Amino acid sequence: MATEMLSYSQLGDRLSCSPEAARALVKRLRLPRQKANDGKVLVSVDLTEINHKPMPARTPAGQQPIIVSLKARIQDLESELGKAEIELGKVEASAANHRADFERERERFDRLMAEQLRTTLDVMTAKEAAARLEGAWGHPLDIEFAFEGPALRLLQVRPVPAALAVWRETAERFPLRPGGHR
Repeated sequence: MATEMLSYSQLGDRLSCSPEAARALVKRLRLPRQKANDGKVLVSVDLTEINHKPMPARTPAGQQPIIVSLKARIQDLESELGKAEIELGKVEASAANHRADFERERERFDRLMAEQLRTTLDVMTAKEAAARLEGAWGHPLDIEFAFEGPALRLLQVRPVPAALAVWRETAERFPLRPGGHR
């Protein structure tokens, strides 16, 4: 029983394994260790007591069918991945087309909304002008107007005959007192 002090790399060389495997074996067997003067770890080991067989570099022949089936499955998955990538490209192209449609419709909406706001402003302007004219004349009016650019142009103003008759009849039946109250 000859006990030797070996570093991990020396032990690995003697056991035909890597220094990392030798270190793992030392930890697993709880062999005594100590640091040398150069900072390396030395292991006190009796090589006759260690039953170590390094793992074979190749897999046993019994596992070949498993490897073949796994490789076939990998090829199947790679072909499915290729199909999925093609489908993804089609979906992305479709999404780009939909995005272009969306942008075009949004611009169209913005134009229509601006036009509607301008129209609402024009209607409010015409309504205010009609109210001012009817207030000045004192009865309902038939007003024709047009817009020239942003400006409101009055084309024709005339009293509404039927409304004027009703207004006169109402004014005669319910005369206003001084101050505007009945």
